[in-house]
Amino acid sequence: MAEIKNYTLNFGPQHPAAHGVLRLVLELDGEVIQRADPHIGLLHRATEKLAESKTYLQALPYMDRLDYVSMMCNEHAYCLAIEKLLGVDVPERAQYIRVMFSELTRLLNHLLWLGAHGIDCGAMNILIYCFREREDIFDMYEAVSGARMHAAYFRPGGVYRDLPDTMPQYRVSRIKNQKAITALNQNRQGSLLDFIDDFCARFPANVDDYETLLTDNRIWKQRTVGIGVVTPERALNLGFSGPMLRGSGIAWDLRKKQPYEVYDRMDFDVPVGVNGDTYDRYLVRIEEMRQSNRIVQQCSAWLRANPGPVITTNHKVAPPSRVDMKSNMEELIHHFKLFTEGMHVPEGEAYAAVEHPKGEFGIYIVSDGANKPYRLKIRPPGFSHLAALDEMARGHMIADAVAIIGTMDIVFGEIDR
Repeated sequence: MAEIKNYTLNFGPQHPAAHGVLRLVLELDGEVIQRADPHIGLLHRATEKLAESKTYLQALPYMDRLDYVSMMCNEHAYCLAIEKLLGVDVPERAQYIRVMFSELTRLLNHLLWLGAHGIDCGAMNILIYCFREREDIFDMYEAVSGARMHAAYFRPGGVYRDLPDTMPQYRVSRIKNQKAITALNQNRQGSLLDFIDDFCARFPANVDDYETLLTDNRIWKQRTVGIGVVTPERALNLGFSGPMLRGSGIAWDLRKKQPYEVYDRMDFDVPVGVNGDTYDRYLVRIEEMRQSNRIVQQCSAWLRANPGPVITTNHKVAPPSRVDMKSNMEELIHHFKLFTEGMHVPEGEAYAAVEHPKGEFGIYIVSDGANKPYRLKIRPPGFSHLAALDEMARGHMIADAVAIIGTMDIVFGEIDR
């Protein structure tokens, strides 16, 4: 009798479950996965190499484009690494702004993840809900930096500028009449902080809506419970971090264990899973959204009460104000030198990591004292997670591979770099 052999299937390149381009070579026995081999590098843009030929400030916008759904968190790690080498003190107000926007970015990331993961598993309407809230956060990005996605708002020594006192308003157009515009502008009458507070007040009810759609949904549970189980020991050995590690029951969060900026002053909880499956990781991320919302509210309250500078006064690192630059020759020279030659970072090496929405995102810089990094290495959380795909997918069906890719929350910008 003829021997039955496994057959190989090209799953991708370009499967909708992956942000970026993943080619998954599956070895199948019928419809059961025996081996999964992820082929990566299709979105490689040489970020680490490009940084070596750019000044420290010029390399900053590249960070937005690594994990392009968690823009400011990438900038955060990069700025922390440079500040560690420079020994620069960041003003307290800037630290609060950074923490607030890092948590808004976590919401941005988890909302896209929830919408995409939901639609991958067949929950078609969740994406529309999630994108409704994402638009509000993009409005906050735009108000503060002028860009909706790639903000380049965090700078070595602080942030680009203080929070604005007014929000952009919608105008009457041929598409929307005065009544519709008035309703849209209702929460835009005050400052950015008023807009953020309004968002934070609404958001818990929105998360309740997502949970109503999914948490006890029979089909959602069939697609996620018991899929891609990782034990706590394996999760540690595989180098997991973030929700992937906490979903397996290990309460490791850099914001608590190695606090940076002002996280040690924040009151929030770290959710952990029990079973280490796709469903638990979903619950962890849902609860993380609620906790991030709490942190944003605490930062907003502090920022209202405490005005102050938002970037260092060391003009070798941060540019002087426009007024000073146009009225003082020395400041003009500082400005010119900073944007042409860039800052010179002392010789040495530094590693800075942040609790990125996907896990531990780290930047390792080696400086030889020049105005450019001698070497820059990025520790993306998704890389270690994708490496475990083979182990997590074995014995599951082809359809479960989609759920497993989704639960990893992969973005190829940071994996391929």
